[in-house]
Amino acid sequence: MAEIQNKEIIKRDDNFADWYTSIVKKADLVDYTSTKGSMIIRPLGYAIWENIVNVLDSEFKKLGHENVQMPMFIPESLLNIEKEHVEGFAPEVAWVTHGGKEKLPERLCVRPTSETLFCEHYKKIIKSYRDLPILYNQWCTIVRWEKTTRPFLRSREILWQEGHTMHATSKEAMDETLRMLKVYEDFQKNYLALPVIVGEKTEKEKFAGADKTYTIEAMMYDGYALQNGTSHYFGDHFAKAFGIEFLDKDNKLKTPYQTSWGCTTRMIGAIIMTHGDDQGLVLPPKIAPTKVIIIPIGKISEENKAYLKAKELKEELLNAGITVKIDETDKTPGYKFAEAEVKGFPIRLEIGNRDLENNVVTLVRRDTREKITCKIDDITKEIPKLLDTIQDDMYNRALERRNSMLYEANSYEELSELSKKPGFVKINWCGNSECEDKIREEFGLKSRCIIEDEKADGKCPICNKDGKHKIYFGRQY
Repeated sequence: MAEIQNKEIIKRDDNFADWYTSIVKKADLVDYTSTKGSMIIRPLGYAIWENIVNVLDSEFKKLGHENVQMPMFIPESLLNIEKEHVEGFAPEVAWVTHGGKEKLPERLCVRPTSETLFCEHYKKIIKSYRDLPILYNQWCTIVRWEKTTRPFLRSREILWQEGHTMHATSKEAMDETLRMLKVYEDFQKNYLALPVIVGEKTEKEKFAGADKTYTIEAMMYDGYALQNGTSHYFGDHFAKAFGIEFLDKDNKLKTPYQTSWGCTTRMIGAIIMTHGDDQGLVLPPKIAPTKVIIIPIGKISEENKAYLKAKELKEELLNAGITVKIDETDKTPGYKFAEAEVKGFPIRLEIGNRDLENNVVTLVRRDTREKITCKIDDITKEIPKLLDTIQDDMYNRALERRNSMLYEANSYEELSELSKKPGFVKINWCGNSECEDKIREEFGLKSRCIIEDEKADGKCPICNKDGKHKIYFGRQY
C-alpha cells in the first residue's frame, strides 16, 4: 500500500484512486504498519466490520451453520493433495520455513483458504449418512501475497469468513451453494445499499478446484467491478482426493459433495467506492456503527442547556434502539460538522439554545446534506423513518448510476467502442476461452459473470459463432 499523507480529501472526479485512499485515511478507517500489505483497522473501520459480521453470522446460524476454528498453518503435503487447488493459489502463498532457529522438516503454508484443512478434518468425522450434512463456517484471517495492495480491497492479511459444508447428494450441495449466494446478495442489497449482479464465473475464472463458482459483482462509482463474495460448488473432487467416504442408507460407501463460500472486508471498500463523496465517507444507516451524531452548539459544560438537552436526547434515542454519540470535544461547530461528514454518520443532529427556545432541532442527512427541522418531541418517531428513507435513497441512487453504465454490444465494432466507457458490457458469448482472452487482451475487459436468467440471442462479437451465454465484461479492482 502506498503511503497516504494526512491531507484534505482529493476530489472524486479528479483522481478516483487517490480519492479512495484519502478517504480511508481521513475518515480514520485504517493505519499502516511496517509490513507492506498489512493494515491496522482502526475503531471505526473495525466497528463497520463487526456490524457486517453480526448480521451475516446471525443469518448463517438461522440456516443451521455452526462456527469452528481451523489452524493457521497447512503442511505442504496437505496442500498438495488437490493439485488444481494448489496450482491456483501457488503464486500467492506465504511459507513458514523455520521454527525459531531450526529449519522445519516440512514447509508450512500460512492459510490462503482452508479447504484442505476442512477436508482433513471431515475425513476423520464423516462415517455415516447420519453425520451429514455438515454446515460449518469460520471467521478468521488469511494471507495472500498480493503484489499490488490497497486498503480493504487487496491486502496480504485479510479478515474474512469462509463457509465449508458437506452433503450426501449433489443436489443438496448445489442447493446450499445457491442458498448462500442469495444470503450474500440480500445482505449487500438490504444492508450495504449495493446493487449487485449475480451469476456464474467462466471456467477460466472459477475458483481453483471448484466445479462451479458463483459470484456477487458490484459496480463502483467509477464503473469498475468489485467481486464482493463468491459461492462454490465443489462436487466430489476434494472429497475423492482426500478419501472421504460415508456409509449411506443403502449400506454402500459413497463420496459426499462439498461447498465453500466466503466474503471479506473488501465489502467496506465497496461501501466507500459506491457511496462516498468529496466530503468523505457515506455510510448506509443499517451498517453504520453510529447512526446519529449529536452536536450541541456552544461550550461543553453543565451550564450549557443545549448540551444538557443533547444528553437527554441521546438517552431517548438509545432507548429507541438507535446508536448515537455526542461530540463533546472543544472544537468549533464548523470543524465538528466537517468531521461528522468525513466519518459518514447518517444523521447529524444540531441543537443550540435558540433551538431549545423553539423546541426544535436540525437534522442533517449525510447522503444529501439536506437540513430538516424537527420538533424535539418527535425525534424518536422521525429519526427512524428518516434512517429508512436514507437507506432506500442510497440504494436507489447507486442502482440508477449502475444501470446508466450497463451496455450491450452485438458486434466487434460496438464492443470496441463501448469498451472505452466506464461500466460493464453485456455480449453474446460463444463459451470459448480464446474469445474471452481476446476481449481481455484487446479491450482490457475481464469476464464478470454469466447471466443465468438470460438466453443468448445473437452471435459472439469476437468469432461470430452462435452465442451460448449472455455474459458481462468489465474492468476490475
